[in-house]
Amino acid sequence: MSSIHDPRYRELIEALILKRELKNITQVQLASSLKKPQSYVAKVENFERRIDVLELHDWLAVLGISIVKFLEENL
Repeated sequence: MSSIHDPRYRELIEALILKRELKNITQVQLASSLKKPQSYVAKVENFERRIDVLELHDWLAVLGISIVKFLEENL
């Protein structure tokens, strides 16, 4: 099984989506803050692209969330 299809990975990405939506941040706004195209965010959120730990850190920083707190709550 590909790690993108691992239920734990899917739950992690679903939590990222929920956090972004709760802060009323669009994919376009998030991508702009990350200096990435909107398609980057869409591919991660649609399980077409994996996100590594450094990208996760940057993503959460834009959302104002500690990576440690996020992982404690979602792993």
